[in-house]
Amino acid sequence: MDKHQKHTHLQRRKTDNFAPNEIAFLGTNCTIILSLVQHISEKLSNYKLGYFDASHDKDENPNSLSSFTFHHEGNVQINTSKTVNTYQQKLDFAQFDLVFINGNHFEGVKQILILDEEKEASVLKRIHQLQDIQFIIKLKNETEIFPFLMEKYPKIKELQYYSIDEIDKISHHIQQLIRQRIAPIKGLVLIGGKSTRMGTNKSLLEFHGKPQKEVAKELLENNKIETFFSVENSLVKVNEISDTFLNLGPFGGICSALQKDPNSAWFVLATDLPFVNDKLIKWLLQKRNPSKVATAIKGKNKEFMEPLITIYEPKAYPILLQYLSQGYSCPRKMLINNDVEIVEVDDDLIRNINTPEDLGAAKIEIENN
Repeated sequence: MDKHQKHTHLQRRKTDNFAPNEIAFLGTNCTIILSLVQHISEKLSNYKLGYFDASHDKDENPNSLSSFTFHHEGNVQINTSKTVNTYQQKLDFAQFDLVFINGNHFEGVKQILILDEEKEASVLKRIHQLQDIQFIIKLKNETEIFPFLMEKYPKIKELQYYSIDEIDKISHHIQQLIRQRIAPIKGLVLIGGKSTRMGTNKSLLEFHGKPQKEVAKELLENNKIETFFSVENSLVKVNEISDTFLNLGPFGGICSALQKDPNSAWFVLATDLPFVNDKLIKWLLQKRNPSKVATAIKGKNKEFMEPLITIYEPKAYPILLQYLSQGYSCPRKMLINNDVEIVEVDDDLIRNINTPEDLGAAKIEIENN
């Protein structure tokens, strides 16, 4: 007999204890851990990194007022009285490529063990935390593996070792851990629009000898991207994603794709862009920056980005939902107000075809080229 499912089954983004990607330092005192994290962060400044630690103020009192102090250049200092909550932390850290954790206070799914002779007892106390050691750092090169570690983890000597001053090598190793978690890309061709101004379904218009929705799909598939059609209502075809966010236009289609697979980035492509070509697709893929919320195309003479030729990273999903909760369903508004990689191209490549007049002019231009 099948087990009763109380709640709707939703696909979840793969996360660790507190963040999509986390690693805990343990084995030495908090000052050394903080210093190491700061040095590594300087080497990996291209990534969005966080540090999760506990307050060391013994007289800490809960704030009666949450304060947000903004610097005029954009930095913010936040003081609030939140308690640790794994659900909230996953939201707070959703935008980070990697969160470093002080393992003296919180457990991380992955660990970096620092061998400090003065903290042998501390490591023994936390041995249950050492479930996935990535590598080992020695404060002194002559320090040997503690006997209880050898007994618990017979293969621990096979791990990579670094000395505490090998910051470049340590940073490079951590960079590889970040890259391992870069999301794969899937494609989403938007064909669910009402095409009011055109008077007919734009996805079925032919500029290149076949319906434009097929052309757009092939552009993505030719770059080894598994691609789906975004539709308002699906007959459960394998290559279609039905809108689960209804009556929201492209915004709903994008959210529906991210709901279906929140662990993939989604290359979104509209069907009213007949001048988009393989070169443009390759260029956007080459310029993709997974550390950003999205990688978006912008015409060189345009003021704003084109939200329907954009790679949306998994970290875009909670932001889109936050905008929706405030009553906004414009993907461009989300892109404008967040950290986005912008790729500029000639305006002519991203012309929209919205009216019969646009259609006639585009066909003539394509035929003459």
